Amino acid sequence: MDTFTSYNVLSRTMPATIARTAKDPSVQRETAYYQSKVSSIKTIDDFVNDTRVLTYALKAWGLEDMSYAKGLIKKVLEGGLDDPRSLGNTLASGRFKEFASVFNFKSYGRATMAFDKPQKNTVDNYVRQRVEADQGDANPALRLALYFQRKAPTIKSAIYILADTNLLKVVQTTLNIPSATANSSLDAQMSLINQKMNVADLQDPTKLNKFLQRFAVAYDAAHGTPGVSAASVMQGGGGTIGLNGDLLMSIQRMR
Repeated sequence: MDTFTSYNVLSRTMPATIARTAKDPSVQRETAYYQSKVSSIKTIDDFVNDTRVLTYALKAWGLEDMSYAKGLIKKVLEGGLDDPRSLGNTLASGRFKEFASVFNFKSYGRATMAFDKPQKNTVDNYVRQRVEADQGDANPALRLALYFQRKAPTIKSAIYILADTNLLKVVQTTLNIPSATANSSLDAQMSLINQKMNVADLQDPTKLNKFLQRFAVAYDAAHGTPGVSAASVMQGGGGTIGLNGDLLMSIQRMR
């Protein structure tokens, strides 16, 4: 099926797809292990030293590509988010800040893993991420669309789009914005996006769905038959675009 048809079918059947994915033996096995260990994790060291638990959590919150960087993750968690100069607050990718807010050992200490975000929300996100990855194996545009759909509630302005490679790829494809505009100033890029779309519309499910339908049509028009390598389309679970250091710091201050 073309991306437009596949996206529409998947949008209608998403609850069933999520339920089916949750029952996949490999998903059940990793979820069961994670849930069995959560209550015994009391410190950052407990968390990062259990590779299966940490890998599960990283996948759930879009940091699968950071599973090798235990030292970095530990420093992010140790710094917390109260200090604007902490590592989680200053790294260009907002994924680290989100992760530190979910596993906020700095603020909650030994009670951290008792909350819904480390437990239910993490499991829900893990399954959703698995759905996106599975769909991306057949058609990487679907993974982009589903990622955008999931992140849309957090997109408050054009800066959020510019700070995430995958969000930007969807917007560029849909609105026919050349990737070369990444060489422009931050203000110019924000202005162009705001001229071409009303970012607030992404908070409306109906308008968001229409936007992603436009993306599906535009993607197939640009790439032809679905089947391009997912790795060539997605940049991990989300990341930063090729901006210079000054622009990345500007984005981080404005988030």
